[in-house]
Amino acid sequence: MVGKRIRIGAALFALAVSAFAKDKPMDLYLLIGQSNMAGRGPVEEQDQEIHPRVLTLNKQNEWVPAVDPIHFDKKGAGVGPGRSFGLEMAKHDPSVTIGLIPCAVGGTSISYWVPGAEHAKTKTYPYDDMLVRVRAAQERGTLKGIIWHQGESDGRRTSKYMGRLAELIDRLRNEFNDPELPFVAGLVEMDDRDGKEPRAINRVIIELPTVVPHTAVASSEGLTTQDGTHFDSGSARELGKRFAEQMIQLQAREE
Repeated sequence: MVGKRIRIGAALFALAVSAFAKDKPMDLYLLIGQSNMAGRGPVEEQDQEIHPRVLTLNKQNEWVPAVDPIHFDKKGAGVGPGRSFGLEMAKHDPSVTIGLIPCAVGGTSISYWVPGAEHAKTKTYPYDDMLVRVRAAQERGTLKGIIWHQGESDGRRTSKYMGRLAELIDRLRNEFNDPELPFVAGLVEMDDRDGKEPRAINRVIIELPTVVPHTAVASSEGLTTQDGTHFDSGSARELGKRFAEQMIQLQAREE
């Protein structure tokens, strides 16, 4: 009976938070990339706690409290960096409501993040679907930044990666009419499967700020995976905090 009352209370609180969001402009953040952005870590009790100023756009394009999993790309979606990123951004500025726009799709190489590209395994169009969701979100707030975690699928095809990433950032900034829109890319897991060498893709991603202005990189140093590729829940939460730290620094430079 007590558990049922708690669930009912949480549901009512969620409805109240959603109603509040409809009237209050939000700082919006776009979350894109592949499975480590979507999150694959097991969901724990702490991941279900509601923060009244951290909301997410669900699959139906409705604003709801951001509790994990906030992504819905695959059945295995779990704890990723998005929610902890939102919590940190809300902590940094108690006057704002954070609106997360989760759009990552597991298994997508960077070649799928272009207009018209279909990802057959999930029957989605990652870039085009993302645009629809951002346009819907912008009715309630202003896009303040983008966080990107992707590269595992391109780990052995690094020669063209920087050019494609730069093109993606430029395209997004044009789409959203903001040539200085902050963009933070996250490094993938630090070691290859035999644990001997840093991932080659990381050596490319880490150079992003020297190639594209108004960008930064969130480190994955010290983070651990649950299967050699996907961050465990604790590391995913920590990565979200690192994304927020870099985002806050980028925004401060623009003030």
